[in-house]
Amino acid sequence: MSEAEFQAIRYEQPAAGVARIVLARPETRNAQDKRMLYELNAAFDRAARDNAVKVIVLSADGPHFSSGHDLRDRTSIADFEPVGTWGGFDLPGAEGYMAVEHEIYLGLCWRWRNLPKPTIAQVHGKTIAGGLMLVWVCDLVIASDDATFSDPVVAFGVNGVEYFAHPWEVGIRKAKEMLFTGAAIGAAEARALGMVNHVVPHSELEKFTLELASRIASRPTMGLKLAKQSVNQAQDAQGFWTALQAAMSLQQLGHSNNAQVHGMLVDPSGAEVIRREAKSGR
Repeated sequence: MSEAEFQAIRYEQPAAGVARIVLARPETRNAQDKRMLYELNAAFDRAARDNAVKVIVLSADGPHFSSGHDLRDRTSIADFEPVGTWGGFDLPGAEGYMAVEHEIYLGLCWRWRNLPKPTIAQVHGKTIAGGLMLVWVCDLVIASDDATFSDPVVAFGVNGVEYFAHPWEVGIRKAKEMLFTGAAIGAAEARALGMVNHVVPHSELEKFTLELASRIASRPTMGLKLAKQSVNQAQDAQGFWTALQAAMSLQQLGHSNNAQVHGMLVDPSGAEVIRREAKSGR
């Protein structure tokens, strides 16, 4: 997929050594359909393979970073070129659905998490459910003071977003509270928990992030690669990848149970729960 084909994102080079990928579906609050995910993957690959790029920033248009997965997306994975090895996407039942979710969610996220260059999420407004997977794969997170983070999908009868990094990002007990209640975490609390590196006024977010990216870009690529790999390997030694795969398997169990009980992949009552609590500001 070439840059000329991008419809859901933009690829920019705002400073020497810095590439910026922008989520560009503000009319949907940057809900992620399959096109956006595969365009993101193509953009990340382009930046990773460009020797002139040392740092990658991920940002978003509109009032919010991402409202999560686009549940209205009716495109088929056959419309895109898979990058993983699962296959069997059109098989019936849970087998085919599991293959699709491993490809477009866990598989793509794992590729992005292991890019050999530093990545920075520039986050503002709301980041909901599937939006978290785009933030959490990044090495650094810079948030505006209005940013909030939530994963309310336990209300749908599943365990949480597919890239299940909650325990590492916010700690064990906060992860449970976040999932059990669906409540949002504000930027200041997210920083105190270690999920966010810096919180800045909304008006200063882009400038601050670009200055940080440029500072990092002054380092040699070899040192940056080795530092990133060393930290990632320390996390891997704690069982990170194994835990992500286990959580994905449990999510598929949740979908299968919903299909048997409700005739659909999610508990339909969950949407009303989430809407009601959103209106009440909880």
